[in-house]
Amino acid sequence: MALWKLHNNGVLAPGAVVAPEERLSWGKTIGLGAQHVVAMFGATFVFPLLMGLNPQLAVMMSGIATLIFLFLVKHRVPSYLGSSASFVGVATAIYAQGGRPDHVSGAMFWCGVLLVATGLIIHYLGSGIIHRALPPVVTGAVVMLIGFNLAPVVAATYWPQDQWIATIVMVIVILLSVGLRGFAGRIAIFLSLIIGYVLSWLADVVFGPISRVAADGTVTQALRVDWSKVDQAAWIGFPPVTDLANWQFGSPDNVVGFHLPNFNFGFALIAIPVVIALIAENTGHVKAVAEMTGEDLDPYMGRAIGADGLTSMLATFVGAGPTTTYAENIGVMASTRVYSTAAYVVAAIVAIGFGFSPKFGAVISATPGGVLGGITVVLYGMIGLLGAKIWKENKVDFGNPINLVPIAAGIIIGVGNVTLDFGEFSLGGIALGTIVTIAMYHIARAIAPREMVAAAEGATIIVDAPGAYTTGEIEAVGSQSNKPRRPAASAEAGE
Repeated sequence: MALWKLHNNGVLAPGAVVAPEERLSWGKTIGLGAQHVVAMFGATFVFPLLMGLNPQLAVMMSGIATLIFLFLVKHRVPSYLGSSASFVGVATAIYAQGGRPDHVSGAMFWCGVLLVATGLIIHYLGSGIIHRALPPVVTGAVVMLIGFNLAPVVAATYWPQDQWIATIVMVIVILLSVGLRGFAGRIAIFLSLIIGYVLSWLADVVFGPISRVAADGTVTQALRVDWSKVDQAAWIGFPPVTDLANWQFGSPDNVVGFHLPNFNFGFALIAIPVVIALIAENTGHVKAVAEMTGEDLDPYMGRAIGADGLTSMLATFVGAGPTTTYAENIGVMASTRVYSTAAYVVAAIVAIGFGFSPKFGAVISATPGGVLGGITVVLYGMIGLLGAKIWKENKVDFGNPINLVPIAAGIIIGVGNVTLDFGEFSLGGIALGTIVTIAMYHIARAIAPREMVAAAEGATIIVDAPGAYTTGEIEAVGSQSNKPRRPAASAEAGE
């Protein structure tokens, strides 16, 4: 028996919907798969680049992760799994404490373990237990502090490398994000990176090299675009296996290849809070797909979260970043009304093919620091503001002290990198901010008067809007789980 049945003899009528278990002709399916590749492509290699990991390896593992995910959810939840933005702050915090990429991989590996455990809990006990532990006021706070905690990275690492290119790219990102319509608007960051790349090359031609100051104060002259390693890279081959002994965050040679994780308890504590954002993100994506397809996918919620955890464990074990379901590709489905998982299989195979090209990886790794500075100054802020979006859509009342006081403390701790020292071990930033937010919120609820607790009750279902802009864009749209399902045809792009 074929895995997909042919939809309407391969003809897509106007307004027709192609279900996950259906497909169009293979020619059209390949075309749709290519569209999914373009949608995920920019974010999938940008985020590993920001984490000091290998984009070639990340793209390869995204394809493998997508195939595993589709198998585990029995092809009922069409999704693409790419690199997660949520871990950029984790990587930066670990590097700031003297860690290396293998420490980052080891810390992120445990997040995959926790996601698998969470998926099992939801699968057997239902999603209500997670929503009670992580209501929108808490989830929004964690997403916000993760994003805003990254501000010093822009200011100290990327922006100073070329402030004028960074400024120009920042303006381009804003203009394209707002000015472009439809699918082009969803890949505005990818387009901005390409434009910034070209502008950096032109600046080298017109103005010559720029000065770079090393950590020891040494000043050197360097081109913005250095393709020396691109010339040396082979067209076909595996990502490299790299010696991490001389690795240094922020240097032009900071991207590594295959490596095994190095497990460190302190670094793991930095990464674990990000699981909260990933639970919200995965929950939102499953709800969004359910709304578009008109199917009840709640029975597959645990499978989806657990599958994401399993693929994240696999990806981090070989040295790539963790995976997550992509809102960009959900947006493609919303605009095309084609939910066939066959298109995702094609996209995954293409991504794996890119992963066998070291030349491709070297081109991406040579992205100028000024370009990354212009992109990250917008991207990190967007991630942070999505926390506020969760609050707004769920009508969180900050006039209530239960919501206001503990959340305020947690956010300032996370954004300001406040630390709590235990001898040689310290807990701070994202980890401490998340712990304070969750623990103090539930303590506040436990001791508050009953009427204050009742007033603080809010929506507990987190849903990602179809057509969201980046992988971290989590939208909470209230408690919708008991409403009748809409027909899939009503889920238009940008709705």
